[in-house]
Amino acid sequence: MERRKFLKNSGFGAAAVLTGPVVASCNDTRENKKPQGTGAVTKGPIVIATWDVPNATAKAWETLHGGGSSLDAVEQGVMVEEADIKNQSVGKGGRPDRDGNVTLDACIMDKDSNCGAVVYLQNITHAVSVARKVMEDTPHVMLAGKGAEKFAIEKGFKQEELLTDKSKAEWLEWKKTSNYQPIINIENHDTIGMLAIDKNGDLSGACTTSGMAYKIAGRVGDSPIIGAGLFIDNEVGGATATGVGEEVVRTVGSFLIVELMRQGKSPQEACEEGVKRIIAKNSNYKDFQIGFIAVNKKGETGGYCIQPGFSYRTYTEDGHINQVSASYIG
Repeated sequence: MERRKFLKNSGFGAAAVLTGPVVASCNDTRENKKPQGTGAVTKGPIVIATWDVPNATAKAWETLHGGGSSLDAVEQGVMVEEADIKNQSVGKGGRPDRDGNVTLDACIMDKDSNCGAVVYLQNITHAVSVARKVMEDTPHVMLAGKGAEKFAIEKGFKQEELLTDKSKAEWLEWKKTSNYQPIINIENHDTIGMLAIDKNGDLSGACTTSGMAYKIAGRVGDSPIIGAGLFIDNEVGGATATGVGEEVVRTVGSFLIVELMRQGKSPQEACEEGVKRIIAKNSNYKDFQIGFIAVNKKGETGGYCIQPGFSYRTYTEDGHINQVSASYIG
């Protein structure tokens, strides 16, 4: 199958569905419906994550507020989504590939440019934590497939079935036609990418996903790829992506945004340019979604996407807010 045709047909039919509302784990979950980056400089710790994931950002904030590092914060934060079986795009309960296997991709990066990643990981819920072990306990950056699973078991991670009854039933129903239909922004939820700045002003980031639903077995998107799905430079800032990963990989999207910030662009301006680079290379950009978020060393944040419907959540001393992202298509 021609790659372009496959991407057009798959779109966000492979995205996740959050079947119930996310219940906030804090009292302040205001929504800012004005689509723009904050622009304001935030002093002190900050958490920013793709999509409206209040439980995840609250957990990360709890870690930061307790004096924890940005690295601990992003790991603990995204682990919340990995363990939530109602989130069918991340961790346990994720939708399987077309062969019925749930395969996870994740990466993590710290203030010193240390990074770790896992791809095509099976039977282990917390892919982000395995990625951190790759970073800290091996000379490598990335482990894949059975090698990644073996490494996780050796490090004490528990093997468990990741395919839930709900995801299995939906997969079996999908197999009746095996037909991809683009459904953009299903329930406004997808891959989770998270960035944080701690009390020392140090940045870290993490990204985790179960990838496109019913993908070709072995497919890997941008989420575990350092520079594509996630990039951190402690002197400049960080960025992370969500959406159709193949298109983010082609522009090395998160690295691009950090480099644009290095050149003087605000996080908002950098995210907008990152999206526009993708659009310039895709005449069919209306058929898929890409979203970027970013934070710079000063604590300014930004977010931008192709299609309306993407949002990102921030947690600072000023509150816990779901920010509606500006989009290229009005």
